[in-house]
Amino acid sequence: MPRTILLLVGMLMILTGCQSHMNKKDTTNRVATPLPSFADTAKGDTHIVKLKNGLTVLIKEDDRFPLVNVRLYVHAGSAYETPQIAGISHLLEHMVFKGTKKRGPGETAREIESVGGSMNAATSFDYTVYYVEVPEDKWTLGLDVVTDMAFNPAIDPAELKSEKKVVLEELERGEDSPGSKLFKTLQGMVWKDSSYEWPIIGTRETVTSFTQKDIRKYIANFYQPQSMLLVVVGKVDPTQVLAEAERVLGSLENTRPVTPPEPIAIPVTSDGPHMVKLTGKWNKVYMGAAFPIPHGSSAKNAGLELLAHLLGGDDTSTLYRKFKYEKQLVDDISVSPLSLERGGMLYIHAILDVEKVDEFWSELMSEMASFDPANFTDREIERARLNLEDSLFLTKETLSGLAGKLGYFQFFENGEQAEKNYLFSLSQVNRKEMKTLYDEFIRPDQLSLCVLVPEENGVSEENITAITKAKWPARNNTKIKKAVAETITDTEIELPGGSKLVLLPDDTLPYTAISVYWTGGDGNLDSDQQGLAALTAKALTRGTMTMSATEIQDFLSDHAASLGSIAGRNVFALESKFPTRFTDKILPLMRDTLTSPAFDQKEINRAKQDQIAGIKQREDQPMGLAFRHLFPFLYKTGPYALLHQGTPEDIENFTNSDIMRFWGRQSMHPFVIAVCGQFDKEVIETFATDLSKTMTAPGTQYQFTEPEWNTDRETTLHLADRNQSHILMIFPTPGKIDFDASADLDLLKAALSGQSGLLFRDLRDKQGLAYTVTSMLWQSRNTGFIALYIGTSPDKVDQSLEGFKAVLADLTAKPLPEDEMERARNILVGDYYQEHQSLLARSRQAASLLTQGFERDFEQKLIDRAKSATPQEIQALVKKYMDPDKAYIMKVTP
Repeated sequence: MPRTILLLVGMLMILTGCQSHMNKKDTTNRVATPLPSFADTAKGDTHIVKLKNGLTVLIKEDDRFPLVNVRLYVHAGSAYETPQIAGISHLLEHMVFKGTKKRGPGETAREIESVGGSMNAATSFDYTVYYVEVPEDKWTLGLDVVTDMAFNPAIDPAELKSEKKVVLEELERGEDSPGSKLFKTLQGMVWKDSSYEWPIIGTRETVTSFTQKDIRKYIANFYQPQSMLLVVVGKVDPTQVLAEAERVLGSLENTRPVTPPEPIAIPVTSDGPHMVKLTGKWNKVYMGAAFPIPHGSSAKNAGLELLAHLLGGDDTSTLYRKFKYEKQLVDDISVSPLSLERGGMLYIHAILDVEKVDEFWSELMSEMASFDPANFTDREIERARLNLEDSLFLTKETLSGLAGKLGYFQFFENGEQAEKNYLFSLSQVNRKEMKTLYDEFIRPDQLSLCVLVPEENGVSEENITAITKAKWPARNNTKIKKAVAETITDTEIELPGGSKLVLLPDDTLPYTAISVYWTGGDGNLDSDQQGLAALTAKALTRGTMTMSATEIQDFLSDHAASLGSIAGRNVFALESKFPTRFTDKILPLMRDTLTSPAFDQKEINRAKQDQIAGIKQREDQPMGLAFRHLFPFLYKTGPYALLHQGTPEDIENFTNSDIMRFWGRQSMHPFVIAVCGQFDKEVIETFATDLSKTMTAPGTQYQFTEPEWNTDRETTLHLADRNQSHILMIFPTPGKIDFDASADLDLLKAALSGQSGLLFRDLRDKQGLAYTVTSMLWQSRNTGFIALYIGTSPDKVDQSLEGFKAVLADLTAKPLPEDEMERARNILVGDYYQEHQSLLARSRQAASLLTQGFERDFEQKLIDRAKSATPQEIQALVKKYMDPDKAYIMKVTP
């Protein structure tokens, strides 16, 4: 979590040989055009902008000092290496100071120092960062320097040969440090068979083997704009900074997709304790004990940090007071949690005299065996909380600390909200939670121990191991193992009546998202009932038999929860997201909403007013008008032929009975309930089973119909007093059941879309026809369409249509170049992960796909299939489905 990374970076650098070596004074191709302006934002706001190539820019104006801190984070560190190239990230960090394509060796440092600035770089497991701090009027120099270092290192062979010797000396210096030697040994024990296993600095063998070609290849693989974050903090104008960032970095291109790393699984059972004794010319004994804990984004880390601080975080902690102050068995003892992107460890470090080893270890093991957080006083717990909060806030004192803090939260936890989540979680940790965490993670069977002892020491590995087993025997972890085993993998559970429960565990945040999906929606309506499904969805959450609409609103606000219902062309859904600790409050509300909705006439009238207002608001907007009428224009039959929101007249005429009858039919269908986040499996399964027994009618089946397309292929809608015309050229396609076609359509849409896509480059950049031009793809199970869209001036409508035809003719005449194919593949992968990060997005995806009859990994399989598509297949797809003479044309004109 935040404090772990922010406060242990220094320790990591020392322990892993990643020390600074320069001048340390103090501890796609474009963004949206035009560039956003921050003129109307409050001073001091944090601004986050993602350039078209995926590079994120974070800017924070802070005028406390006449300085600017600029740093560039790269998602590439030792954890992205293989054993054969261990240490290459760190060596590259050294080489950027040995000259770039436009600055010779030493010139970078001279430029920065000559203006009164400082610079540095650091390599960790999960990232590399380059940073400078310069006077406020030299921030453009700072930006130029960090980007030059990252993207243009010279990697001169002679300089490389020289610098490898420097790194080897650094490696040897680290081996002379007891702390470094302990940590490196424990790395290989706690994180065995993972990329955290080897030291950041590498080994003698790997460091000496690296060539210029090796480093160039590494840069090409991992220095992708989509994997980078630029942070600029200080006395700056955010608008100017963004413009300069776009100028310097906006044209950089990604050359390969990037897949987010997976967390390291903590074994349910282990055969520890494991011990390694290393003998050397030491005066003292150095002991390091470590236990695996979750990755840095886990919601459990707030509790683990509080627990660690109480055990050994400062001079007031339990282990320090007992073993250092009272019994005087150690010179020092501390407990620190270290959580990285993929995994972590809780680390106990002690220094003592050799003759005290057996007594100390015996008493420590007894202490660990009998430990109970119930013994902590309120004062001790509140003191520890205050110190953890204080250490986090104090990072804001300096620009460098503030930039590092903001960069960490943005790079690894998706923004500053993570700090608030952490502080809230920290405020909620209690003795019971600490006991649960201790029993789950701080266990003798998970213990890895490394002991550095003087020569002729008399310390026995066998004796230390025997003491551990005797004083701290492995607990009966049956319950813990069962709970952990149940949450390691996703689960699908069949429910009564044909319904299904999907469990998607994610302990990153203490929140739960639930999506309940049925087939139906507009598909349950007759042609004279259009708008009824949408109205029912609006009315469903506006009161139960025991709570009024306003009481539900207050209840949800009191519990920081959301509850909403939606209707689609073939589905109906209820969704909720809430802090996990309120599960016992929210599940009864969801049950009552579904099984005993009030459908009060006053609330139905309010829902009608909202729906009619929504219709009118949509029809005030050109694209709102277009999409409202698009499906009835395209389709002649089935749910697609209906106006989803109905007409104002339709809505006014619906009665309470109409809504109740619809809900009666809709709610009898089997459902899929998907739950993502933290949850108690037994509680969720009981809830879902009871719901299915109560609601589902046996034998209720829904049929996805094969729709008939309209024969009229052109329509024009008018919206008076508007400046632009809007054009949609639409082509019927198969639905998702045609797997190969769907995959190729996804890739084609990616190639056409975006500000570096084929349409934008041709119709916007070359011809200047429009501000907005793109492609869109819509698919249900049995039908779909791909459309080209442009918003242009009325006198350019014909030219725009000809432009569409020219792009399609070019796609038909020759296959896409490989670079265009690669760009489209990268967009598919990037968009998928960006769109499926939130808990609710993932629960919704699982429930929706299963409801439509697809597997949960259908979309991932589509992407995998799309990545293997050939230019010739895309060319054939365009020929088959995108004939302009058979297109449907919808225009919205003034």
